[in-house]
Amino acid sequence: MSFNCLFLFREITKDLCRHKILLFQSWFQGLVVLCLLVFVICLALSDNALLWSKRFSLHTQYYLLFNQIYQARAPAYRVHPKHKVTLNTINETTESSAVQPEGVQYHQAYPSNYQFVMDNAEVCKNTPFLVLMVPVAPKNIAARDAIRQTWGKDSVVNGEVVLTLFMLGLDGGADVEKLKQENQQHHDLIQSNFMDSYLNLTIKTMVIMDWLATRCPTAAYAMKVDSDMFLNIDNLVFMLQTPGIPKLNYLTGMLMWNRPVVRSKNSKWYVPEEMYPDPQYPTYTLGMGYIFSNDLPAKFVEVSEYIKPFNIEDAYIGECMKRLGLSPTSPPNPSQFKAYNSKYNRCEFSKIITYILGSSEQLINYWTDYKKPGPHC
Repeated sequence: MSFNCLFLFREITKDLCRHKILLFQSWFQGLVVLCLLVFVICLALSDNALLWSKRFSLHTQYYLLFNQIYQARAPAYRVHPKHKVTLNTINETTESSAVQPEGVQYHQAYPSNYQFVMDNAEVCKNTPFLVLMVPVAPKNIAARDAIRQTWGKDSVVNGEVVLTLFMLGLDGGADVEKLKQENQQHHDLIQSNFMDSYLNLTIKTMVIMDWLATRCPTAAYAMKVDSDMFLNIDNLVFMLQTPGIPKLNYLTGMLMWNRPVVRSKNSKWYVPEEMYPDPQYPTYTLGMGYIFSNDLPAKFVEVSEYIKPFNIEDAYIGECMKRLGLSPTSPPNPSQFKAYNSKYNRCEFSKIITYILGSSEQLINYWTDYKKPGPHC
């Protein structure tokens, strides 16, 4: 008997609870309807009713468009506070070095935001087969001189015209007059008014692409190659002369597959999710040196306007390729693209295309030995 009473009491309690919930839902729905009704009446009586309607319509259209083009035309990214760069020593400032009111520094990678302050557009009049573009710090004269004495020395390689140029940004500590004198002597410096720093390598790379697209569009191929590289230019030109090498939409080098985005703030390769939300980069070519057909720079510049930039320049180029619906191509002989070597070997250096070195002195020493008479192996 007590069990039945308890059961009955529970059922009555449940019914009361359900009844209260239904009453609350009805009351809440009624309140929402009433609020909407009051809002519509006020809106109808307002002189600005049409304006509100237009705003709502435009907002809806903008939201849909925003999602369709993946935050298009938004080239600004936030730099982590740890990586902020002091701008007090730089006299000339650009949009790339603007400090927002909140004190957070922003950069823009789209190259049309910058202008060339030193140029050598006439060097492409002879239509080079290959243009070597070397990003280098303004102060690093030693690296430029070492390259001029070694793999950047010859203007004709295997019967093809080869051009070597150096891309610089602004550096408050660099001697402007010395740079001008250096350029008057060698005619191989290009300088743009972005701040030259490690974090701005993506900007530097995109300015390189812009220069190739606007100053040297008739070249067949180009290479972005770091200043600390041993480059076997003979093997590189021979590779590009190989039958079957594409003349369009071609990007090759040491391919990087399935590389995770570094999220550790202690790493120099740190990229926050707000810059690049995907956990993994698309396939890209390692930034030490990658070769591309010279139709690609204009395409990179165009698509970069719609890609939120991040500070890993080689992976950024991989993202540009992905957005263009293209993929990097494995070189004919992948073993020719090497990153580091344990020690110099004359025979091995005669077979490769790239090696990362430790210093400019090392480059000169290795090159001198490599070019001496006699068989390499």
